[in-house]
Amino acid sequence: MLAKIALATAAAISIAVPAFAQDAPIRVGMSGGYFPFTFVRQDELQGFEVDLMNAIGEELGREVEFETMSFSGLIGALQAGRIDTVANQITITPEREAAFIFSEPYVYDGAQIVTREGNEGDISGPDDLSGKSVAVNLGSNFEDLLRDLPNADEIDIRTYESNIEQDTALGRVDAFVMDRVSSAQVIAESPLPLALAGQPFSEIRNAYPFRDDAEGQALRDAVNQALSTLREDGTLAEISDKWFASDITTQE
Repeated sequence: MLAKIALATAAAISIAVPAFAQDAPIRVGMSGGYFPFTFVRQDELQGFEVDLMNAIGEELGREVEFETMSFSGLIGALQAGRIDTVANQITITPEREAAFIFSEPYVYDGAQIVTREGNEGDISGPDDLSGKSVAVNLGSNFEDLLRDLPNADEIDIRTYESNIEQDTALGRVDAFVMDRVSSAQVIAESPLPLALAGQPFSEIRNAYPFRDDAEGQALRDAVNQALSTLREDGTLAEISDKWFASDITTQE
């Protein structure tokens, strides 16, 4: 009888332990098309998100496998279990918190309007977007930010998978909205005439989403521990400085 009780107890314990393979590769989804966070150059996937996730994998002693796909497909891939998390400047929103659990934030930023050079004098903030066409990345939280504005009904919001910078510079749309950090980098790198319009609005916090199950919770906790170590030893700031010449990983 005692043996049966012991076996039952052992079985209950084994069921309670999260199914979290400590040595399994971490499957990370990203678009590979959001400079300078994740992009492909000379057939090499690189960027802030790539370096940071590789540092997390090294800290955890686990291989990282990157899977690139359209941004709009990343959340569905996570829900379906094809990837373990997303590293593509995923902003914490109430809707996403209802569906996933998140790591601690590792980027603090703000939404930024960008327009064709010479037009920035006409746009000082979201109020000035009334009557204008504004591009955002399909599936990004910036579309939600625009649709939540008091004057949203007066804005022609257009969603894209790519080329929002080119279409803005060529006058196909009046402006686009993305994060402040990426906006400045895109303008610096682009041969097209673009300019920041007004100041950043609506603070955003980027973090890694995970499925809300035992394995997702265990991986989230491990990633949080790695992020804490990388923050304390200065690695997080070093990676940020490499890509942005500033530390975007702390809340000012």
